[in-house]
Amino acid sequence: MPLRAYAHNVMQRCDQLATISQHSNYIDRRYLSVQHKQANELVASWMREANMRVWQDEAGNQWGRYVSSHQNAKSLVIGSHLDTVPNSGKYDGILGVLLPLSYIQYLHDNHISLPYHIDIVGFADEEGTRFGTTLLGSRAVAGTWQDKWASLKDNNEISIATAMRTFGLEINNIHNAAADPDDLLGFLEIHIEQGPVLESKGASVGVVTGIAGAKRFNIEVTGHAGHAGTVPMALRQDALVGSAEMLIAIERLAIQSELVATVGKINSASQAVNVISGHVEFSLDIRSLNNEIRDDCLQQIELELERIAQQRGLVLNIKQSHEADATPCHPEMISKLVKACEQSSMVPHLISSGAGHDAMALAHLCPMGMLFVRCEKGVSHHPEESITTDDVVCTLDVLRSFCEGEAQKLSNTSDLVA
Repeated sequence: MPLRAYAHNVMQRCDQLATISQHSNYIDRRYLSVQHKQANELVASWMREANMRVWQDEAGNQWGRYVSSHQNAKSLVIGSHLDTVPNSGKYDGILGVLLPLSYIQYLHDNHISLPYHIDIVGFADEEGTRFGTTLLGSRAVAGTWQDKWASLKDNNEISIATAMRTFGLEINNIHNAAADPDDLLGFLEIHIEQGPVLESKGASVGVVTGIAGAKRFNIEVTGHAGHAGTVPMALRQDALVGSAEMLIAIERLAIQSELVATVGKINSASQAVNVISGHVEFSLDIRSLNNEIRDDCLQQIELELERIAQQRGLVLNIKQSHEADATPCHPEMISKLVKACEQSSMVPHLISSGAGHDAMALAHLCPMGMLFVRCEKGVSHHPEESITTDDVVCTLDVLRSFCEGEAQKLSNTSDLVA
């Protein structure tokens, strides 16, 4: 059966998984929910169809192993996440589980064995939507789970520890989900690009060079509220006007530093048309593939915001809420994926990732690589998220070339056995 048939299978399964949602009108699937359990069970059934050995780990991640012809072989792990943001699309994360699963089905149907195991993993919580902390599933596998997370609560005041017990897991066993790096050949994540670069190049697939490091802040600007008709312009301490000047400064400095900085939320204490704003809060998300460049730009931003605040008689308060260092993909994995593209008669397109991924958590554990798949107009985290069957065929072919290359390399080396 040609790869196109397996690509159609990927698309159909993405449609089917999209029906598992805690909301009737849109896709919403969160960590340790009933829908999380249902999604794991459905994916596990597909894994069994491909003759995989199936298990769920102590963090709620869903695993399947295509067992090697060499019993004590090491494993190549391929996967992404099965959770979603509210009102999401069908492919973010999910494609990275179901596409390699269809490749395993191809291997099984064609009686192809490999000199290494392939482990497919559907991570339980990449988005952090329910408990506010991202990469919970992959961090458990990476051995970087923090015990303090057990007390994190959702909007209904249910803690992770309580939710785990309801789900059928035990928080005290979660460290058993950690993988042994000596057992691993590497980790590969396949993901939709979530951006427009591949589409602009007319390319189906891109080889990721690294994942940008992000810092996030909550910024408060305090001025003095007043009546819109009685306070002269020259005497105002308008927090909203000051914030507007700060936003323009952030954009200017980000452009100069060739990175991205985003103010995604802004709120003024005054919601009346005739009141001068006395207090404004806004967010800042700043990202770069180079931590030093990001932090240098951040320092410039902070100095400029302080200058604006002082000039306008405002009080500035900046609080950091998130930090993740930039994560380069492993050079050897990049090289192998480039070669796999060439062997599949595709021009290799090197591309960076501005969004965070589970691969970040695994990078310290074993060699890590990523493939991006073109998505229409770069739309993601939205119901209009769209990919094509043709691009899935291309990605399956690249994955096949990559895995065949690994098999050829390992067949006569000592790296074969864990």
